[in-house]
Amino acid sequence: MARAGPEIERLITLLSRLPGLGPRSARRAALTLLKRREQLLLPLSAALAEAAERVGVCGVCGALDTRDPCAICVDETRDPASLCVVEEVGALWALERAAAFRGRYHVLGGLLSALDGRGPEALNIAALTARAAAPQVREVVLALPATVDGQTTAHYLVDRLAGCEVQVTLLARGVPVGGDLDWLDDGTIAQAMRARRPT
Repeated sequence: MARAGPEIERLITLLSRLPGLGPRSARRAALTLLKRREQLLLPLSAALAEAAERVGVCGVCGALDTRDPCAICVDETRDPASLCVVEEVGALWALERAAAFRGRYHVLGGLLSALDGRGPEALNIAALTARAAAPQVREVVLALPATVDGQTTAHYLVDRLAGCEVQVTLLARGVPVGGDLDWLDDGTIAQAMRARRPT
């Protein structure tokens, strides 16, 4: 069976490193890009080059933007009293899509993980404690995943923030809007029952 040239193989290899794309999906994506060179490949190439040149990490919160500090950090309409801690930028984008939070953010850059050898020094925790100690900050919301690593990180951050005069809160967990109890896992149902509140 004939193999693709080295340029195509390199494209497939690079695409296969993206989340959600294995070797087969990467091969299909590469073929689509190459077949639709004018409509997809060239605009994508230009967009990637521009993003590589212009997008960077915000020195205040750790988000991605074309300026530093980012648009959220300099937005005067945001509430400086609330600081929402997220694992990665994707979670920040999800919260912004929901338009449920109007404060400022702090991106940790990952979670504590003994299995992966990721300790506190690998995360953006020192900057978080410095920001939480600012006099205008009154609440730190821990919007971390409901996983073992997420819970471990949350407990660690609660301990680290104990010296700051802030209220530390966690996102509620439980039954999603439109959720059917019969389809939910036991942990979600148990958490929803523990977090119940009066109507």
